[in-house]
Amino acid sequence: MNTERTRITLIAGLTWIAVACASPAPQAPPAPSSGVKAFVGATILDGTGAAPIANGVLLVKDGKIEAVGPASQVTVPDGAERIDASGRTVMPGIVNAHGHVGSTMGLKSAPEFYTEENVARQLGLYARYGITTVVSLGDDGDAGFRMRDGNGASDLTRARIYVAGPVIIATDPEAARTAVDVNADRNPDFIKIRVDDNLGTAEKMKPAVYRAVIEQAHARGLRVAAHVYYLADARALLEVGVDYLAHSIRDRDVDAALIELMKARNICLSPTLTREVSTFVYESRPAFFDDPFFLRDVDPAVIAALEDPVRQAAVRQNRAAQTYKKQLEVARRNAKALRDAGVRLASGTDSGPPARFQGYFEHLELEELVNAGLTPMQAIVAATGDAATCVGLADRVGTLQPGRAADVLVLGRNPLEDIRNTRTVEAVYVNGHRVGEK
Repeated sequence: MNTERTRITLIAGLTWIAVACASPAPQAPPAPSSGVKAFVGATILDGTGAAPIANGVLLVKDGKIEAVGPASQVTVPDGAERIDASGRTVMPGIVNAHGHVGSTMGLKSAPEFYTEENVARQLGLYARYGITTVVSLGDDGDAGFRMRDGNGASDLTRARIYVAGPVIIATDPEAARTAVDVNADRNPDFIKIRVDDNLGTAEKMKPAVYRAVIEQAHARGLRVAAHVYYLADARALLEVGVDYLAHSIRDRDVDAALIELMKARNICLSPTLTREVSTFVYESRPAFFDDPFFLRDVDPAVIAALEDPVRQAAVRQNRAAQTYKKQLEVARRNAKALRDAGVRLASGTDSGPPARFQGYFEHLELEELVNAGLTPMQAIVAATGDAATCVGLADRVGTLQPGRAADVLVLGRNPLEDIRNTRTVEAVYVNGHRVGEK
């Protein structure tokens, strides 16, 4: 009996030893558990104009930037999801400081196109091209306001939108104040006016009217953005308190009086150089029709329509198109002069109307700013940190600084070497979520 018990005990002991000594079953590596994304190895442009960070580390947690700096100074926490960006450039998502969202389908624009589905489609398009914030300056409807109210969603993977509501088109001061109040009750981000005669073909808003708009908007706590063309109008608007010039001055070179007015109140201007380009570039086949970055998200039928010889001939014969083509040189000179004088530029495109291609034109605008004489770094800052500051969003977006939204672009090549390298977008993140991932 004792012998049998001893035999059983020996077998059990040997079995235990065999199990204990056996190689453990293969285990999957532990999933990241810190909730932190770490972009490592990149050259980082933070959107402030500071020197690039070589071999940088960018930490993202809960949709916000947590830390940024060289690898020697920023520690990647245990369990972080490491994103190898070696040999690449990381920069903030681009801010379009003057766009339009919602009313266009293909080459047609109409109120019936302004639906939540179309607004969402266009914001998704912007995001895929790396434009993560859009200030829509005018003709914004209920769908745009609802989308704006959803900007804070933690799982956002589209561009943020900020809205101005309907453009104020009143013709007398009393009607202007009423129109501002109606719009203000909807809580827009800006009030928008147009002070322009469209090259002499329309009646320009009178000073008494735009003064009433500005006074009433300020009384309601809102900033006023003005579409301008003429130097004299820009000066007059600044003298009565306008907050933002939403286009280039294109009739003549800016002067010291205008610069002094802008600097006194730190007023920004959005050059929208590609707005001028769009008026004449389809007189022939533009070079960007062969750019793979452009072609990856554009309707071939739209390209075919713009290549129609009859349409091209009409553009060549159009007085307005040819005038804007000529005045583009003035707009470029003025962008350079203002930047050199210390006036902040906010990159914008007026994209959204037909043939002003959302997403791509924001990259084309950067090239235009460099053509105007800005350095690549100055152009990038105009499209990131300065754009955000100019539209009142500096505490939220535009720079890769702690506390800002984790809107991040990963580029295959460095845009400081060639501004067209902003088009080498390999990945886009909004609030730390990669655009296009499920």
